[in-house]
Amino acid sequence: MSALVLALVAGGVVGLALGALGGGGSVLAVPALIYLLGFTPAAATTASLIVVTATSLTALYAHARAGKVRWKAGALFAAAGLLPAAAAGAVAARLPQPVLTCAFAVVAGFAAVRMLRSGRAGDGAGEEPGAAVVRPVKAAGTGAGLGALTGLLGVGGGFLVVPALVTVLAFEMQAAVGTSLLVVSANSLASLATRGATAHGLDWALIAPFAGAAILGGWDGRRLAAKVTGTLLRRIFTVLLLAVAAFMLVDALI
Repeated sequence: MSALVLALVAGGVVGLALGALGGGGSVLAVPALIYLLGFTPAAATTASLIVVTATSLTALYAHARAGKVRWKAGALFAAAGLLPAAAAGAVAARLPQPVLTCAFAVVAGFAAVRMLRSGRAGDGAGEEPGAAVVRPVKAAGTGAGLGALTGLLGVGGGFLVVPALVTVLAFEMQAAVGTSLLVVSANSLASLATRGATAHGLDWALIAPFAGAAILGGWDGRRLAAKVTGTLLRRIFTVLLLAVAAFMLVDALI
């Protein structure tokens, strides 16, 4: 199978997961770029940020038109993560490849567990806007941590941003999903700005179709979510993420 076909298929799967689950699909982008398309871990995290930025901005436009983005609160939350994202992006280019791979495997495993727990808690969690007390210091700390994660590993962090907005800023679920795209887009752009060393020599002939397929897959994912139960989708995604995390961890340690 040619590299172009693999890029289209992998991008479609990433977009499908993002559209169906509202987050977490970008965690699949890095391993796909490394093991299917031959990118180094450093180049893969940079390419993943490009894909995440493109898909997030596209989805943000759709959610904004539907009035599901809280711009002021989202901007403040994102602002706390801009400097950590930029700093972590600069550090990532200097870390040994096995360290990046191990760190990503741990995050992928955590994402799988987080998705599984959110499924058990029920899809309706966070629909009561007044259920949580907003704590500015905690919100800033959470935003900074998510920014650092985005910059270091090239993941959008939607699987963490959405529950953070629900529990820390007391957003209802639909507003949390829409606003998370603003946070993810800002963090991804901040990290990309410091990744000049890993941006040179990227294979745009593969990144462009990967990103395009991810954007189109996102629309199909939203339609799929309306037809298949969220519990089944989460279980499938959890198994896939756990397998990816285990494979990457073994590959880095052996």
